[in-house]
Amino acid sequence: MRWLLPEYIEDILPAEAARIERLRRAILDLFARARYELVIPPLLEYTDSLLTGTGHDLDVRTFKVVDQISGRMMGLRADITPQVARIDAHLLNRKGVTRLCYCGSVLHTRPAGPAATREPIQIGAEIYGHAGVASDLEVQRLLGRALALARVRRPRLGIGHVAVFRALVRAARIGEALEGELFQALQRKDLPELRQLTRKLGAQARNALLLLPELYGGAEVLRVASRRLPGLPAIARALATLRALARACPVPASFDLAELRGYHYHSGVVFDAYCEGVPGAVARGGRYDEVGKAFGRARPATGFSIDLRSLAAAGAHRKGR
Repeated sequence: MRWLLPEYIEDILPAEAARIERLRRAILDLFARARYELVIPPLLEYTDSLLTGTGHDLDVRTFKVVDQISGRMMGLRADITPQVARIDAHLLNRKGVTRLCYCGSVLHTRPAGPAATREPIQIGAEIYGHAGVASDLEVQRLLGRALALARVRRPRLGIGHVAVFRALVRAARIGEALEGELFQALQRKDLPELRQLTRKLGAQARNALLLLPELYGGAEVLRVASRRLPGLPAIARALATLRALARACPVPASFDLAELRGYHYHSGVVFDAYCEGVPGAVARGGRYDEVGKAFGRARPATGFSIDLRSLAAAGAHRKGR
């Protein structure tokens, strides 16, 4: 049938569209009150800049087309965050702290999950130019207020820190190929594979890597990690950051030191937001200092993006109870 839409692409009908639009306006107003400036990046740009510093994961999620004017490869954005980092680095080029926000559609080559759309509406906020835990906490608090606006039930955060795994890999001088295999095994929580991959490593590195999948739960896992992980400076700094977030997190939080989402993109804290009525994360965020460096201007950065359609659906789910 000629009028059928592609798989995982759908129209938004009036009732849902109204919910999404009300929430979009409320969240953007929230960001404006918190002094975040709105930017609107293009839907399409050259892949040379669109995928800079983002690693392989975003590359495979990006639709690509050839520009009929220049002959160069272009991409339909799968994530707005790298575009905002480019705006901060090259167009604004400010010296101090910059707070930016955005909202727009993104396109994915494959859905993130069985019930996910390939055209999410992404709304988010970013801080550039501040490297301390205060900015990590600021964006988590801002996210907490956005979740409250949507009136979702039982919001919670899952928090990790990619620097823990990275420090272990570097201290053990693990090569790139084995690092990639260890990363995949940790993502799957595949302990037999992890034991096999670490069998030739030194005892300290092997024991620490095998411990990571067990370091999941409340703030108590941070105390266990402090006692049992190697006393590397990078790990000590990461755990100090996580303890600060645990004390001041705006919603209930759990910690997972084997959570390495966006490992090749993020550089520090990573977090996902969940709520009742939505099977996956409604928001994702974290620190990504390396992206600014990839754009030729080293600049600390942290922020989050919300799946606006999922968040609006979660709010409607609560209202209907």
